[in-house]
Amino acid sequence: MHHPLRTVIVGAAGYTGAELASLLAAHPACEIVGVFGSEKRAAEGEQPLSRLFPRLRGVVDLPLRVASVQAIVDLKPNVVFLCTPHEVSAAMSEALLAAELVVIDLSAAFRLHNAADYPAHYGFEHPAAHLLQRAVYGLPEFNRARIAESDLIACPGCYPTSVALALKPLAAANLIRTDRPVIVDSASGVSGAGRSPAVKSLFCEVSFQPYNALKHRHQPEMRQETGCTVLFTPHLLPLDRGIVSTIHAELADGVTETQVRAWLQRIYEGESFVRLLPAGEWPSVGGVERTNFCDIGLAVDEATRHLLLVSSIDNLVKGASGQAVQCMNVRFGLPETMGLLAEFSEQMQ
Repeated sequence: MHHPLRTVIVGAAGYTGAELASLLAAHPACEIVGVFGSEKRAAEGEQPLSRLFPRLRGVVDLPLRVASVQAIVDLKPNVVFLCTPHEVSAAMSEALLAAELVVIDLSAAFRLHNAADYPAHYGFEHPAAHLLQRAVYGLPEFNRARIAESDLIACPGCYPTSVALALKPLAAANLIRTDRPVIVDSASGVSGAGRSPAVKSLFCEVSFQPYNALKHRHQPEMRQETGCTVLFTPHLLPLDRGIVSTIHAELADGVTETQVRAWLQRIYEGESFVRLLPAGEWPSVGGVERTNFCDIGLAVDEATRHLLLVSSIDNLVKGASGQAVQCMNVRFGLPETMGLLAEFSEQMQ
């Protein structure tokens, strides 16, 4: 592109918004032209984003403004990233689309196809249900062609990203039994709970423990995107970031570990951000921290035909902001790794 993409971040005061600001500031084809927060920021007055996140000093010193559609449109951006609560994204997107802007939403406002799922799992009636079929699920490894043509991209949840990348290709190829429940146990760093203060997130309180067992709001998204009956239990990790998901499924009749591994190698052979680990090696938080990679490992118990899949991602990068940048790259015809692989970025500068 001859001119940089003009980008706006709404919800820049949260963890995903700040992570996105870091990525876009280093992106060779982007310019951040505005950062916005919630109305509660109005009482505090405009202050630089770098005051909230000192690592952004001299990098993103733009004032954090109160979000409004008109203020965003006046900046004439090419793309708007919504790192906002689900209800806010749902309410704001229609007006942004009417202004012919590309919207990349990091909330769950447009991930689910069925409007009835929103009161049940997110506690609100969807105000723009007619846009649900227009939105494209922003998992580039599977929806690249549709993302490239979409003006409303719904970035997947962090847990569903870790699960879908490992499970979806196997279910689609009938290598596992989809008539049996698939058990998913995932553990995530505390940043997955957001930046709002809570006792369980305090340094002296955080512990390794399950929460929202079998009723987490990401469970229907996993079922929708994998085609499997997923039974999901998330766990809180005493870490700032990272997800490890352990997935248990039953192989289809006659399928072997060799076939499963060969199929995943075939599916992800040309993908930049999915790495299938050799037999005997397992994904870890440290292996993907602050990267856009998803690592996948697997093993099979031949006696019981039980398949064990393990995947890891950084919940703030491949699980949120990095995936949003990957979608932006696809949408605007940029190299998909641009701004996401350090060595590639250095070559472009």
